[in-house]
Amino acid sequence: MSRLKVALFTGNYNHIRDGVSMTLNRLVAFLEENDVDVLVFGPTKKDPEIEHSGTLLPVPSIAMPGRGEYRISTGFPSARRNDLEAFDPDLIHIATPDVLGFKAMRWALKNNKPIVSSFHTHFTSYLKYYRMGFLESLMWKYLRWFYGNCIHTYVPTPAMASDLKDSGIETDMRIWARGVETDIFNPGKRDESWRVNHGFGRDNVVVTFVSRLVWEKNLKIFADVVKLARRKNEHIRALIVGEGPALEELKVLMPDAVYTGFLTGEELAKAYAGSDIFFFPSDTETFGNVTLEAMASGLPCVVADAAGSISLVEHEVNGYRVSVKKVRLFTEAIRTLASDKELRTSMGTESLKKSQTYSWNQINNTLLGYYSEALKSKKQRN
Repeated sequence: MSRLKVALFTGNYNHIRDGVSMTLNRLVAFLEENDVDVLVFGPTKKDPEIEHSGTLLPVPSIAMPGRGEYRISTGFPSARRNDLEAFDPDLIHIATPDVLGFKAMRWALKNNKPIVSSFHTHFTSYLKYYRMGFLESLMWKYLRWFYGNCIHTYVPTPAMASDLKDSGIETDMRIWARGVETDIFNPGKRDESWRVNHGFGRDNVVVTFVSRLVWEKNLKIFADVVKLARRKNEHIRALIVGEGPALEELKVLMPDAVYTGFLTGEELAKAYAGSDIFFFPSDTETFGNVTLEAMASGLPCVVADAAGSISLVEHEVNGYRVSVKKVRLFTEAIRTLASDKELRTSMGTESLKKSQTYSWNQINNTLLGYYSEALKSKKQRN
């Protein structure tokens, strides 16, 4: 039996380290370990942040205006088309509906190749942060066409699938969740000396934010809520893990917070486990990898009541889900947890239990099964 060949097209693979790039790199490594040939097409840069998995063929790209750390593909040149044709994939997987994704889809349709997609970034939700809301209806029109040409669209949560259906996306949506490395992220990584070395006292209640520091993660809400909560509980301290263009302005808003910069591996695990509450008010996530890591570390989580969090945080069980429009309720949730150690412990225990159901191997095995179904579906249509 010949090996399955998959061509993966993405706007983000190795040039920056974020949830999308890490998820796709993990997928490619898994596929290759399971006798699947993969060829990846995407933008890159001179000194990428990730030592990527598999074979990446770079495409032309430019720096994103105002967000130079990201790259935007600008085309799919003939040399790369020749590479794709020589590879002769059985399946086209498009992870980003950008220029490259559009060109890949046109090629696949012309060559009668089965197309699947995965939904990683809620692009329309970002428009309000860049004063581009007037483009939302046009973008949804394009996305309806794009995903309508796919046999499957893989979404991280049922809530995300529901949101897309409500916006008129008509395709066969399958759940492709995310996993967590429980050998790295777990409560056993709590280290009191780590807390002391970062300036936290025994009585401090550490409220932590982990992500790229960009305003669309609702950093302003995080800052406002922590400051309001501290007015009634001086033991609350903020820990901010990450880097990004909002860092310097955030330091002005929160001069008393502890900033670690970007962390990975054991240091990141210690930061989670050394915290007491995870607070992540972003409503632009499609899943919330950092929330799952915090849960695996045994933390109660206070998050935005949005599609990316609904499957992870059960309100008043392992944390609180709050509308981003209700800063007062966010503040009450932080104050309640900060003043009640037993509640933090019980909710943290529930977080830990729930996180243990998210196995990367099982999740990516599920996706591999979806690939087989997509291939069968294409044959039946032909």
